[in-house]
Amino acid sequence: MQTMRYELVIFDLDGTLVDTIEDLGTAVNHALAQNNLPLHEIPEYRLMVGNGIGKLVKRAMPGPLQEDAGLFGELLDSFVKYYSSHLDVHSRPYPGITGLLARLSAAGMKLAVASNKFQAGAETIVGRFFPGVDFCAVLGGRDGAPLKPDPEVVREILDKAGVLREKAVMVGDSATDMLTAKAADICGIAVSWGFRPQEAAAECSFRADTAEELEKLLLG
Repeated sequence: MQTMRYELVIFDLDGTLVDTIEDLGTAVNHALAQNNLPLHEIPEYRLMVGNGIGKLVKRAMPGPLQEDAGLFGELLDSFVKYYSSHLDVHSRPYPGITGLLARLSAAGMKLAVASNKFQAGAETIVGRFFPGVDFCAVLGGRDGAPLKPDPEVVREILDKAGVLREKAVMVGDSATDMLTAKAADICGIAVSWGFRPQEAAAECSFRADTAEELEKLLLG
């Protein structure tokens, strides 16, 4: 009987499983427009995402206004309200991802999501696009829980899954994901189709350019 190389795959969400950049950028632009602030082109948001919605909104604010706590709070609230009801307008799973998740699950591998997206948003995206996948954990940004690259989210998932770190791997599209894997002392695989692939590649153990390549790395 063949032994699997890994027992648990921890996926990043935005930029790894689902292309969410247009809906994220549109929601931030909506918040900015409500406060008569300059908007950004959608591709610009690729360099703003990845560290939670607070950092995303602050990075989108004009530099001189970024320390205005009142304005920041208004923008953040506006973003969350708009995004929560528009998060699947343009977002779609990346090519091959849905099938990959199904095959990994069928092979007996445990699957989890570790995201810096706020918890309700992460759960909604996963439920919307992967309703048939039995994730053992979907963890996003939560009060009192540190964001990636802090390794605590990985440790929490390992505990929930009952898997040793030697049998776990993290898959992501950013340096944040790969640094999280390093901090948790697990293997990291960078994917090249996401938001910040060059940064991820500089920090990764392995790299995959397609879902098929990723599957070979995961199943061996």
